[in-house]
Amino acid sequence: MRKVELLLVLAAIVVSATASANRLLSAAPTVSPEPGEPQTNTLCAKDERVIFSCPVKRAAKIVSVCASKDLTNDHGYLQYRFGVPGKIELEYPKDRQGTQAKFQYSHYFRAQFDMTSINFTIDGYEYSVFDDYNGEEKPKISTQGVSVTAPGKPKEVSFVCRMKPKADYNDLQAVLPSGQE
Repeated sequence: MRKVELLLVLAAIVVSATASANRLLSAAPTVSPEPGEPQTNTLCAKDERVIFSCPVKRAAKIVSVCASKDLTNDHGYLQYRFGVPGKIELEYPKDRQGTQAKFQYSHYFRAQFDMTSINFTIDGYEYSVFDDYNGEEKPKISTQGVSVTAPGKPKEVSFVCRMKPKADYNDLQAVLPSGQE
């Protein structure tokens, strides 16, 4: 099972790197501000807002969703990052322009039940950063992390957080398109 997970992550990295290289070759270069020093237990820089971040159990990596402090529906940027400080293995999207349209936000809440997800797709690979709580189960269940589904595969691979994540979903409903059906 571990080999399948690693292959999916590596495939996503290769596909993303290839797509990024192709975009760089075909488009005029863009200048992105270099991120500052990362905050603790996150891949977000000190001058960025942490939307979601946690170290994951199996891969000994960090999954983060970072945003510029000035994020609105038509200004600023949002990025998904996976790796370790100083060695980010996957950053999506690379270009920080118009990032809001590349993500979907979903939130469902009722008494004893809360599900939040930030979803995006990279070359057919579906990613879902999730934060779920089910107080109706005994014992209560609280899980957070990222799941990845490969193209044409029914089973997802999940990387679950080792500890409660840093999370700030304020304003995301107004900033990102809805992923609810």
